[in-house]
Amino acid sequence: MASETLPSIGDMMTASVPMVRTLNLEFTETTAERAVVRMPDQTDFRNHVGGPHAGAMFTLAESASGAIVMTAFGDQLSRAVPLAVRAEIGYTKLAMGPVTATAQLGRPVADVVADLDVGQRPEFPVQVEITREDGAVTGEMTIVWTLRPHK
Repeated sequence: MASETLPSIGDMMTASVPMVRTLNLEFTETTAERAVVRMPDQTDFRNHVGGPHAGAMFTLAESASGAIVMTAFGDQLSRAVPLAVRAEIGYTKLAMGPVTATAQLGRPVADVVADLDVGQRPEFPVQVEITREDGAVTGEMTIVWTLRPHK
């Protein structure tokens, strides 16, 4: 099968993660180094001041982190499952309109896989920045993931 015919990480996440569909998230870039996910402005998901609800922004950022994890470690799924361990998010400015989450892996892929190779359950951070269309940073999240080996 030609690689052009394989579904993208965004397509796979949209098909398999109901919250991605619910929030109409758009995966605009997914590599092992960076994932960019956009959430359109939607009346049903606004808060009391007219911007995207904090929970929707959390889901946007977590989805961007999941996209980078699946891109970076999808080839490890036969021996381990990726799981979010913990997350911290800070809301720094009022978000209005569409928002975009940009995720970056906090450890080299090879280092994480090397831990898995020696029987460890590696943990690694993903940093996510949430921005408005004008480029202002409205939130920052760090989410720690693990690759839990299959038993």
